[in-house]
Amino acid sequence: MSHSISTTVRRKDAVAKASGVTEYLSDQFLHSPLHAKCYYSSIARGQIISRILPDLPEDYFIIGADDIPGKNNLHMIIEDWPVFADKDVRYLGQIVYLVIGPDKAKVLELHSQIKIEYKEDTPCYTLEDSMTLVGGAQHEDDNVYTRYDIHHGNIEVPFEKAHRILEKEYYTGYQEHVYMEPQSMFAYWEDDSFVLHASAQCPFYIRKSLVGALGMEPEKIRIIQSTTGGAFGGKEHFPDVLAGPLAVAVYKIRKPIKLVLDRKEDLAYSIKRHPSSVNIRTAVDKKGKILAHDIDLRLDGGAFSSCSAVVLARAVFTISNVYNFPNVKVCGRAYCTNKVPSDAFRGFGAPQAVFAIESHMNYLAYELAVNPLEFRQPYLLKQGSPTITDGVVHEKVMLPEMTKRALEMSGYKEKFEEYKNVPGKGIGFSYFLHGCGFTGNGERDLIKARIYLKKDESDQVFIYASNVEMGQGLSTTFCKVAAKSLDIPLEQVDYVGPDTSIVPDSGPTVASRSISVVGFLVQKAAERLKEEWVSGEAQSITQDYSPPEGMVEWDQDALKGDAYPAYSWGVNIVEVEVDPLTCEVDTKGIWGVYEVGVPIDRQIVEGQIIGGMVQALGYSHLEKLECVDGRFKQATMADYMIPTSMDFPSTQSDIVDNPFEYGAFGAKGAGEMVFDGAAPAFGAAVSQAVDAIIDEVPVLPETLMELTDEGQ
Repeated sequence: MSHSISTTVRRKDAVAKASGVTEYLSDQFLHSPLHAKCYYSSIARGQIISRILPDLPEDYFIIGADDIPGKNNLHMIIEDWPVFADKDVRYLGQIVYLVIGPDKAKVLELHSQIKIEYKEDTPCYTLEDSMTLVGGAQHEDDNVYTRYDIHHGNIEVPFEKAHRILEKEYYTGYQEHVYMEPQSMFAYWEDDSFVLHASAQCPFYIRKSLVGALGMEPEKIRIIQSTTGGAFGGKEHFPDVLAGPLAVAVYKIRKPIKLVLDRKEDLAYSIKRHPSSVNIRTAVDKKGKILAHDIDLRLDGGAFSSCSAVVLARAVFTISNVYNFPNVKVCGRAYCTNKVPSDAFRGFGAPQAVFAIESHMNYLAYELAVNPLEFRQPYLLKQGSPTITDGVVHEKVMLPEMTKRALEMSGYKEKFEEYKNVPGKGIGFSYFLHGCGFTGNGERDLIKARIYLKKDESDQVFIYASNVEMGQGLSTTFCKVAAKSLDIPLEQVDYVGPDTSIVPDSGPTVASRSISVVGFLVQKAAERLKEEWVSGEAQSITQDYSPPEGMVEWDQDALKGDAYPAYSWGVNIVEVEVDPLTCEVDTKGIWGVYEVGVPIDRQIVEGQIIGGMVQALGYSHLEKLECVDGRFKQATMADYMIPTSMDFPSTQSDIVDNPFEYGAFGAKGAGEMVFDGAAPAFGAAVSQAVDAIIDEVPVLPETLMELTDEGQ
């Protein structure tokens, strides 16, 4: 059933963006008196022995650790990322100085004259290096940022009684965010406050990160979100890393300064998706029934922890995917290495976990000589099923309906049988889910979201929240929710851009929470305003978050309970052909069926689906990003290959409605889940095409050549 809220409208920002009228931060503040350029470390690990700085003309500055008025750290999850490298260096690309001046050419000249002498220490570049403490421990005494251990059921007896034990390891690589607009910000001093305009997705995160470094009260730090040309997680915490040095510079100089990274700089030194290694041992009985999984999940967190703890949490809680396995043990670890820090990226740990478990289900089916789709069916979650954290699936699970629709759209079953006898052709299937909102007690105890709804004397309604429009359509969907609730025209509602001085902290724009969590607050506030509506009179409503009723209470120490109040669900099918000579993969078909509760504007969700699947298929086999000796080899957009319209056929998709009681008009999260399933479906298709198990992404031609040469 299609809901009226889903009817597509013209996006509020469509005309301005499509016509080029919209200005991004690099288009603004063109007459900034000062420009900044970061000076980065040139080694991956060591100590700074000496520094030679050039003589500075008037109005030129080199700002470093000695200029910090407060503490030399940025507050993210923990405080381990310094504002400036001081004595030690953790990765190639760590900011040591900020060079500032009115003329960009002169700034670059001064930048080239900085000389730093290092004493290099032995770096650790891989998970194996970190686990064996190559060069000595850097974080605590074991290089482990965070560890999570899950015990669902008991695996000891099943492994003792198993008829067979099957084991395989799965790997995923780096991925670059490639947002449309690079990292950029502009800052100045106003009265006794620091003001920052930033292309970012979490304004209150930036403010929180600067409090200690500046030694100022949060209210004296104002963050204004500028129009943001995409983020995908790349502007969750990395703006904090740039805002720290810039804030210190403004604090000292007291003049406006503009900092815009060029694309090459952004590619080289900004954060990436966590590489992963997941080992899965599975006990099966004589009939091939899964008795237990023993899973070791490792993430490469890079030089500083940033978001690794929460990315690991989602990976660990997602590793059982859409399945009700009776006995699962998961050992999750995020490790420190001497590379650019890994951080948030669309899917936030779920893509790594889903790739591993879905690929493993294909591997088990292959080893047991059974159909991979039929093999999955007995384990599918249902309403009331237990989760891996001993919570409960509260909603009706629509996977049977979604499976049927996906099979109809793609012709999967017929093609799967046909391609058994056609070398070079394959079709693959994947299931996936994504928990909506923050994990565990995050929404209730950490975020505590609040929004304002205000109406002026002309009866125009304004939404005040800290959630960011970054291309996903939020400024339209929030207004649709309010207008529908108030029963007024869409034109009568406006979304106020985030500015920490005027909007409440409704939390960051992450975790697929904006519509599913904050949108619900907008709806509730609008319903209250409708009851109290007095035409021609200014009115204001404050709406605070309250957790859904009936949840299994989350125990953070035991990691038990409902990790998420609801899940979005998906099915992906991908069809490929592999060139027998070059081993290049040609994607012939892409199909997806999704359950996101109720879509708030169907076309906006379809845009998310197409974008998410294409981005994930780029991750699957095009986006090769190698880190050698701490430096990324793919340094420009010419050698880091992202998908173009020539790489894939059109995506065919469908959406199944399943209203969520605590989402805006029944909505759940959509932005991340649409990424999660394409890589394993692609891997399964390639596996059939080359008759070999794919256990890593990206799937590169050279990998396939090695596999086929070995005759696996």
